[in-house]
Amino acid sequence: MRAISQDVTGGPEVLKETELPRPEPGVGQIQIAVRAAGVNPTDWKHRADGLFIRTLPRVLGWDVSGVVTAVGIGVTLFRPGDEVFGMVPYPYGVGTHAEYVTGPARAFVHKPAALDHVRAGALPLAALTAYQALVDTADVRPGQRVLIHAAAGGVGHLAVQIAKAKGAHVIGTASSGKHDFLRSLGADEVIDYRETDFAEAAGPVDVVLDTIGGDTLTRSLDVVREGGTVVSILARSVPEDTAKAAERGVRLALLIVEADHAGMREIAALAEAGALRPHIAATFPLEEAARAHEMGESGRTQGKIVLEVK
Repeated sequence: MRAISQDVTGGPEVLKETELPRPEPGVGQIQIAVRAAGVNPTDWKHRADGLFIRTLPRVLGWDVSGVVTAVGIGVTLFRPGDEVFGMVPYPYGVGTHAEYVTGPARAFVHKPAALDHVRAGALPLAALTAYQALVDTADVRPGQRVLIHAAAGGVGHLAVQIAKAKGAHVIGTASSGKHDFLRSLGADEVIDYRETDFAEAAGPVDVVLDTIGGDTLTRSLDVVREGGTVVSILARSVPEDTAKAAERGVRLALLIVEADHAGMREIAALAEAGALRPHIAATFPLEEAARAHEMGESGRTQGKIVLEVK
């Protein structure tokens, strides 16, 4: 099969198309012919410095939408020919930027008819991150005020929709050129972080989803009501932030996304109902993965970047 691999860490130029053996499904696994696979910030971070995965060579990618081509012993959820989407277990189940991938059957669900493969391939990692942050961790409820940083980004624009589906009052930060986009997704308030201090403009909120870290995370702790929650998807903070959160009676949760069959079922249901629509910033053929990384690292994209396998 064709795959995008790297032999060394570095810039996008280290990504090369190569031929690898097609992976065979093990016990409880399925083999998927990849039709589309999202590209996420974690991909270019792993490409650049290894992050969690230090072994080389390696094939990146966690998102996948495609067709089941074989099932391992014990699999009852799927049969060859089924269209599925999901996220291979993060971080060590990597490898979807290829023509075929294997993964645990329960990391996947049937692809909704309302989604083509490109949109389905854009959803899993980013949507699971948003869902696990807002629903599983923060338990967002109707009427709560939720502040989402970088709300037009890959995770952010899906988080806006998930929070709205839960009945929250959603406040998003983004540059002014992305405000109409956020309003179209249902954001109730938008803040231009370049012109306005979000800590003053947002007012007291119940939940913050931090996708930026650093000073943004620190200042977010001042915005949350006592008893509220700040979830950072960067999974790191400084001791001062932990102490500040404890002093203010705020929960500071550091999240790393997990493969999640139940979560994927909820995401599929939201997509089927039209309540969750991934915005596609661009698509690239598999062999142009380096260009996809270059675009993602520019920091100017709105929504998700997807690789297509034909």
